[in-house]
Amino acid sequence: MEFLNTIGGFALGLLGAGLAAFLAGIGSAKGTFIAGQAAAGLLAEDPSKFGKALILQVIPGTQGLYGFVIWFLAFGKLSLNMTVAQGMQIFAACMPIAFAGLLSAVAQGKVAAASINILAKKPNDWSKGMILCIIVEFYAILSLLASFLMLGKVAL
Repeated sequence: MEFLNTIGGFALGLLGAGLAAFLAGIGSAKGTFIAGQAAAGLLAEDPSKFGKALILQVIPGTQGLYGFVIWFLAFGKLSLNMTVAQGMQIFAACMPIAFAGLLSAVAQGKVAAASINILAKKPNDWSKGMILCIIVEFYAILSLLASFLMLGKVAL
């Protein structure tokens, strides 16, 4: 407990906000990378499918945006004189999007890569792949909502 008192509530809140942006951003980078590899393979064979492939590649990037939104909201609540308890509340509120953003973006990148295979083999069915990606997105949105609502309850 002495360590927490030493670094203070501000540092704890800042750490939580940073992790929300950092981990969700890493997940989105990895997810868009996975989908981008599949898209590049498809486009080497059929460049006319660029638009649809790009849409599928971009989808795993949303978790990074969600993490940034929570970082922004959490950062706005920080003050240098906040207590350890307040800092810990902000830290805890940032964790749903931090971890769910990281994991869901990677999972969504894999689903998007598989959806690009649908686009390659059955171009008229590519929207089915979009729906599969949206199912993963739903859980990222739930974690965004959880972090948002938790931040709203932080008592300052």
